[in-house]
This record gives sequence, C-alpha cells and structure tokens, in this order.
Amino acid sequence: MKKYYNLDFNNEACKGCELCVNHCPVHILEMSNSRMNQSGYQLVDVTDIDKCIGCAFCAMICPDSVIKVETRDV
Repeated sequence: MKKYYNLDFNNEACKGCELCVNHCPVHILEMSNSRMNQSGYQLVDVTDIDKCIGCAFCAMICPDSVIKVETRDV
C-alpha cells in the first residue's frame, strides 16, 4: 500500500535558497513565480504532492529547518 505525505513549509522563515528544489529526487518542488514571504523571498510550490516519496531530502538539506515531512491519511 502506497504511503502519502504532506510537506509543511514555514514560509516566513524561508530564504528562497532553492536547495530543496535542487535536491528533490522526484522533482515536485519549484520556486513560485507569484508568491513571496514578508521578507521578499520567493517561496516554494509543490507541483504534485501525490508523487512525494517521503524521503525528506528537502527537509534535511534546508539550512533553516523550514520544511516538515509528515504522513497523511487518504
């Protein structure tokens, strides 16, 4: 049975470094073209959460601990 995950971002702490985007093995993260936090940093968009494999590479690589990976019920 496939597990499903949620990515929870602390958007106000994000500095838009793109490390999570560059390290996602399933390429479901991208920098937003329209959203910024109050500090003016571009935020991350999740393009297809159902493709997330829960590896948490994004959370581990984030220098500011902005991302939490959690399992979700379907």
